[in-house]
Amino acid sequence: MREATVGRELVAILENRVGVLAAIARLLSEQGINILALAVMVHDDRAELHLVPDAPSYALDALRKAEFEVEERDVVLVELPHRAGFLRRITEVLARQGLDIHYLYASAFEAGHSSLVVFSCSNNGKAVQLLREK
Repeated sequence: MREATVGRELVAILENRVGVLAAIARLLSEQGINILALAVMVHDDRAELHLVPDAPSYALDALRKAEFEVEERDVVLVELPHRAGFLRRITEVLARQGLDIHYLYASAFEAGHSSLVVFSCSNNGKAVQLLREK
């Protein structure tokens, strides 16, 4: 298994309107900030954005200056080989230790060799330790 680390995620609750994600993407790209992972969930008229940038503190500053309400959270970042069964392996390790996954999102490109898994659980530090041992 590849390295597991604790990373920083930015979470914003936004008005669900056409173009808000484009505005955030533009803002971050103009600052030279790369988005490593992104998940958006819509709840009626609100959108919840989870964003893992390559420069969390700069992204946080840029979003707050643009008057977006944003909070920082610790998450676990795991790069895995893009092959069947690896997500199963990490989730089984966590389940055996009684760690509750609060949310998880991942991405992989079909032709790629790795995937990025982002999650938060009941004890992120313990999750990283367990995954580094495997």
